[in-house]
Amino acid sequence: MIYRQTGLVTGVRPAGEGLLEVTVETGGRENKAYAFVEMTGAVEPGDSVLLNTTAVELNLGSGGSHFVMANLDSSDIKKVQNQTDKGHIMKLRYTPFQLKVLAVEEPDSPYHEAIAGSGSLGGIPVVTGSLHSMLIPCVCGIKAVDEKIRIGYVMTDGGALPICLSRAVRALKEQGFICGTVTVGHAFGGDYEAVNLYSGLLAAREVLQAGVIVVLMGPGVVGTATGWGHSGLEVGQVINAVCSLKGASYTIPRLSFAEKRPRHYGLSHHTHTALADVALGTTRLVLPLLDIEQKETVLRQLKGRDISKHRLVWGRGLRGIKLAQERGFELNHMGRSYDDDPVFFLAAAAAGEEAGKAASKKPDLPH
Repeated sequence: MIYRQTGLVTGVRPAGEGLLEVTVETGGRENKAYAFVEMTGAVEPGDSVLLNTTAVELNLGSGGSHFVMANLDSSDIKKVQNQTDKGHIMKLRYTPFQLKVLAVEEPDSPYHEAIAGSGSLGGIPVVTGSLHSMLIPCVCGIKAVDEKIRIGYVMTDGGALPICLSRAVRALKEQGFICGTVTVGHAFGGDYEAVNLYSGLLAAREVLQAGVIVVLMGPGVVGTATGWGHSGLEVGQVINAVCSLKGASYTIPRLSFAEKRPRHYGLSHHTHTALADVALGTTRLVLPLLDIEQKETVLRQLKGRDISKHRLVWGRGLRGIKLAQERGFELNHMGRSYDDDPVFFLAAAAAGEEAGKAASKKPDLPH
């Protein structure tokens, strides 16, 4: 069920393209909420709004904020219409929040013929992982190898659906580190929309002209402390899609030696299950610079499941981390910084470096 409450807007602050951070008074208390302009229209101080308070009521970490469902004082319907009349694809289908988008592959799209005539990624590197916090170090790893590589980001619908919630995407676009974004499935708000992962990958290649594609879910992740009940399993599905489209698959392992939960210590079971039981295609599993004890732990964990069809690649990740720090990018994962859990970020940067070397066809360089 949905927990709902009405409130009075007392403050509004732009928080990104199409995203507003709203202060709302409910029951004599002020709370923070988010409003997606594409869905709610403009929101201003003094407006009465209907809030979805479910995540806060349940004290959830993922999605743990109020969200504006409707501006009860808005009478201007045009404010909530899309800027274009073109497009017939609905996202969030058959819900009260379904919205019309112009998908990159549909007949009304100027890119319809390019997508319709394409069925291959042409061997370009595609990097995937299980968490949105891998995006910045991965992209920086690619750029550390060759700053001229065009990087396209494909956001799946495994986490947050609106891409405007991603501070990482905003920061990377501001500094020109990614050339564009594609939101696939029910994720929305990218530079381009796609019906599914396959057409989204082709859009990154054909429309964005990316030399490397990074595929990750949006902010947030779902887990249930079970082997199969987590959104990280999509890593295996991404590998399958990349192989079907003749791309070169690279995978970021979820690694941590700061984790207290045994299932995520060292190599997370999320990565293990995705590679051993979901991926039918072959990927390059990139491991970063590890000390002797960490290396022994990860190798022992890898022997616990059959992932022999995949290729193990030893990278480093230091150059990507250095670039991220030099450019002032935030490295944060579940409240932990690079100093708190360096291996997590090194893994993403190392995968980016290896994909970058493949894209630029550069040999190993000194670190």
